[in-house]
Amino acid sequence: MLKSTLVGCVTGFYLWYHWPQMMRLMAESPIVAMGNALDLVGLCALLVVLGVIPMVGFDVFFQIFSHLKKLRMSRQDIRDEFKESEGDPHVKGKIRQMQRAAAQRRMMEDVPKADVIVTNPTHYSVALQYDENKMSAPKVVAKGAGLIALRIREIGAEHRVPTLEAPPLARALYRHAEIGQQIPGQLYAAVAEVLAWVWQLKRWRLAGGQRPPQPENLPVPEALDFMNEKNTDG
Repeated sequence: MLKSTLVGCVTGFYLWYHWPQMMRLMAESPIVAMGNALDLVGLCALLVVLGVIPMVGFDVFFQIFSHLKKLRMSRQDIRDEFKESEGDPHVKGKIRQMQRAAAQRRMMEDVPKADVIVTNPTHYSVALQYDENKMSAPKVVAKGAGLIALRIREIGAEHRVPTLEAPPLARALYRHAEIGQQIPGQLYAAVAEVLAWVWQLKRWRLAGGQRPPQPENLPVPEALDFMNEKNTDG
């Protein structure tokens, strides 16, 4: 609208200013009049263009500025929405749930790598791994209670991982050993007996003969068995 008004004003002023000159064209020969008329029209067009260019430039600048402003506002809206959703207890709960599920999947993938699974036998399962060439002590690759414990035993059975029922040791490992970490030093002796049985079991599977008996009365410190803690608290 503003550009149209400017064009009209410039053209009108130009026609008013050059009106006498245009009147004289009628007295000139056709060829001369045509040349002078083209000059007048060209000059008028040039003035219109020179008058419109600043406005077009300003309009382009304004459009770019407005677009960048909207873009900044959109990004800010996204950041604000993310902050709001990040603070939402339901979103946080969902994120934690997904993280736990991912961690559990990774843990289950490590069960086949275990050398032995120590069980309660129904409440707890702890999968241990030991590589004497790479580890200074056995470490826990998976542990769980209830349905998770059952799933650990099922995966272990599918991959022929030996399972040992040793309730005090299973409880102590579940309570005091973390996934991916070495077992506590107080449990070295008990776990060493378990691993010795595992190695005997592997030799038996290869060579046959008499199946090695499962170790019993493993040396688990009473302080690490939380069943004793519960009994003491009671």
